[in-house]
Amino acid sequence: MYPLRSFVVKEFFLTTKGHEVQHKGFLTLAFIACSQGNRSESAKKEAVSLNSNLFSNDSSTVSIVKPSLPAMIITVGGTSADITGFTSEAIQTAADAIRNSGRGGIVVLSAGTYNITSPVRIYDNMSLTGSGEKTILKKCGGFRSAFALDADYGEYQITVEDASGFSPGMGVAIYDDGWRGGWDLTTAKITAIKGNVIYIDEHLLRDYRADKNGTISNNCSVIAAVDAENITISDLTVDGSRESNDMVDGCRAGGIYLHKVHKAVVENVTVKNFNSDGISWQLTEYVTVKNCEVFGCANSGLHPGTGSPYSVIEGNNSHNNDGYGLFICWRVRDSFVRNNSFSNNGINGICTGHKDTDVLFTDNHIFENGADGISLRGESPLNAPHRSIFRKNLIENNGMKEKGYGFSVNCKAEGVVLEENIIRNTGRGNQVAAVLLTANSLPVEMKNNKITGHSDGEVITEKK
Repeated sequence: MYPLRSFVVKEFFLTTKGHEVQHKGFLTLAFIACSQGNRSESAKKEAVSLNSNLFSNDSSTVSIVKPSLPAMIITVGGTSADITGFTSEAIQTAADAIRNSGRGGIVVLSAGTYNITSPVRIYDNMSLTGSGEKTILKKCGGFRSAFALDADYGEYQITVEDASGFSPGMGVAIYDDGWRGGWDLTTAKITAIKGNVIYIDEHLLRDYRADKNGTISNNCSVIAAVDAENITISDLTVDGSRESNDMVDGCRAGGIYLHKVHKAVVENVTVKNFNSDGISWQLTEYVTVKNCEVFGCANSGLHPGTGSPYSVIEGNNSHNNDGYGLFICWRVRDSFVRNNSFSNNGINGICTGHKDTDVLFTDNHIFENGADGISLRGESPLNAPHRSIFRKNLIENNGMKEKGYGFSVNCKAEGVVLEENIIRNTGRGNQVAAVLLTANSLPVEMKNNKITGHSDGEVITEKK
């Protein structure tokens, strides 16, 4: 158990404006004395200061239909914190206390490196904020075991060959060779271990077979929000310890992972070296990811998908990931991608496709990626990324690993517009043409673009 000291309690009101969660209005200051110990006046002020970007005094946002409830600020970390300790358990104790209060609030992490053995779960009307880049949430070392028996759909247990590296409370992924991608692997938390039987808190999603390399691994998301609304994650670093952890699919995990979330902001965060996607949000709406840096991840830096409309992706730097800088997956519509940098990723800077309609890409810099700068994936005509608008972007010097294009259009997407972009090759990389229109594509509207330096010309149109 982690000692609960005095919590700073401030009353505020949660409203939303546009795509960002806005927290409005401080009213009262109180303390809940949960055990011995008082916080210093400077610590209280620091907690408030760290979250000044989330709160402002505006009484006009007070609800007239719901009662106002005091919200909590709980600090975690060093000796002066409300909850001392640099572990995921310490952070989770704070988040659970806020959740159980029913009032919402803020978990403030002091500078330091936190050992993460299980995803830090945050809940409705909650913010998790660090003290800047020196607040590091680092995934613990990896461990895996093969199955001793098949693990079947609906079960809450796995019989393994070696349980020695697992412990209750640890986050895990369960899969086999046939069920490892997409939504087919199971993610859960260990509830108990008896001998070589591991018990988990979520039922198994598939029939996983021992003769198909059935595996339980302790790789998991570092921060997660599931079935939550009005959340903020800010001002911290996530280190996925990729070198010692197994791959876990981005539909079920990420350095930061949001699933079935309504209204969220991820801001001023660094995610590095996670053995999957850096920031993944699936089945969400009104998610803003801004001013983040993501690099060194095994799949994509940023991965919105599985129906995530109204996303805002702004001011981020996604680079040196093995896959894509930005992989827009399925049904990401009515969204904005602006003022980002996507560079030195293994495949494309940006890739969009299945029903990803009505997305505006503006003022981005896409350069020195492995293949194409921007790719519109091959889709059936009805499922293509219609009305994708690319305006005032700089796309240059892609094709660092293979022949590439500034844009490649691989589907019959209607209403695609390329306007006022700079598309160029200055001799670095092998970006051979500004635009490739494959035999399976429609013409795109091109207006006032500046195109220079391509060996194969401005636009290549494949014969049907």
